[in-house]
Amino acid sequence: MKFVLDASVALSWLLRDASARAEPYAFGVLKALRVAGTAAEVPVTWGLEVANVIARCEAKEQVTEAQTEAYLEMLHATPIDVDAATFTHVLSETLQLARRYRLSAYDASYLELALRTALPLATLDEDLRRAAEKAGVKHFRPK
Repeated sequence: MKFVLDASVALSWLLRDASARAEPYAFGVLKALRVAGTAAEVPVTWGLEVANVIARCEAKEQVTEAQTEAYLEMLHATPIDVDAATFTHVLSETLQLARRYRLSAYDASYLELALRTALPLATLDEDLRRAAEKAGVKHFRPK
């Protein structure tokens, strides 16, 4: 099984600042990724988005470098595949989706990837979830 993984879910594994309602979902996604044959797809910008949030949180002393290193080790052991074709769609489909659904280009890249690959989307971002629903993308539901 494959699905598109939004940075909001992956970052909640480190930051644990998700609401009480969102945390079980985020850790359910992580648990699903530990099942053989399950993998996440991410747009090529995913790593930059994750690194940016980590750097900002470290600067604000919300997480330590040691916590970040443990988190990064866990990410490297998680089946996450980077979609190299994301960039070729940025100035066309992704931009159109950002306009249509009033999303950031980053969020629109997850929607574009989910649409192009016909995969469900795992996200904690309500605007992105609503846009995905309107576009016909299923929300990933961990078992």
